[in-house]
Amino acid sequence: MKVDIFDYNLPRELIASQPVTPRHTSKLLDLSDENAIYDRHFSDLPDILQAGDVLVCNDTKVIPARLYAQRGDAKVEVTLYHPVDGLSWWSFIKNAKRLKIGDVIAFYNEEIGVTQSPFSATVIQKDVEDGVLLKFNCLTTELPVMLEKFGYMPLPPYIKRSRPGESKLWYKFDDKENYQTIYAHNEGAVAAPTAGLHFTPEVLQKLKEKGVKQVFVTLHVGAGTFLPIKTDDTDNHKMHAEYGIITTETANVINETKKNGGRVIAVGTTSLRLLETATDDKGIVHPFAKDTDIFITPGYKFKAIDMLITNFHLPKSTLFMLVSAVAGLERMQNAYAHAIEKKYRFYSYGDSSILKCVNKI
Repeated sequence: MKVDIFDYNLPRELIASQPVTPRHTSKLLDLSDENAIYDRHFSDLPDILQAGDVLVCNDTKVIPARLYAQRGDAKVEVTLYHPVDGLSWWSFIKNAKRLKIGDVIAFYNEEIGVTQSPFSATVIQKDVEDGVLLKFNCLTTELPVMLEKFGYMPLPPYIKRSRPGESKLWYKFDDKENYQTIYAHNEGAVAAPTAGLHFTPEVLQKLKEKGVKQVFVTLHVGAGTFLPIKTDDTDNHKMHAEYGIITTETANVINETKKNGGRVIAVGTTSLRLLETATDDKGIVHPFAKDTDIFITPGYKFKAIDMLITNFHLPKSTLFMLVSAVAGLERMQNAYAHAIEKKYRFYSYGDSSILKCVNKI
């Protein structure tokens, strides 16, 4: 399938650099009726869902995986995306061509410069597709503390922030709070499951009162989710693997909901991808604890979900391909054109949508 058919034009000013407050006041494009489009707010979600439905949320917690480092005169920006062991991580690095295997890079932040830094890593391996393998020069038990001290939230590249020391504007944004769902629990993601950023205690309480269940899965989102597709055809694109967990308890609740005629609503493309990986051709969700690299494009027949809550995604991205598979390419092209006309806010800190799945087994 040609990648170009998933392109569209987005005005730069519609890319959100920070979320609205409170979170549930974000807009919600309602495509739950496959023959209509409604403009709502996220606080209206309890009016759309029904008693007996189940929300499947990703409870992964984002770690401060964006680091700034230096070797000699070369400054580099590091985004960790996949752990190999307790001290080694695959990473994407801006300016990586200036690094060689065996080089040691020292990390710095607003308070601690390179010469005073107690935190460094060694370049172990370089790969054209996978980036750079780093091994941190500290104890395994020290690494989480060092990341918290030196790291920043790994915002996607379309949300601009200055480097440490470049501008005091850095402090205008509380990304460590904003770029995290209110139910984040299991540390390990290097990108937020952004569909969940709109939930507030008030919305969750109203959903509970209506009889909508909420269960949690864990998919540790990797920075590969932001990578552009560099091929002309989707068949040639390689998805980076991400680690996911579905417990027996969660699988049982979802299966019981389906058996009783309730709908399964995936909160975010991460929850959806994990559910579809763990569901058999009879629609039964199984416990799961391993990597998934599932790549969903139009033509895919969904086994697990009935609806999807999701933000607005980049042109020619794997995520726009996924939502086109859920609701249909023409439907999503029209919906995005409507959202642009109505000045919806796009991408991670942007507005939300709810889609009915029209391509099911």
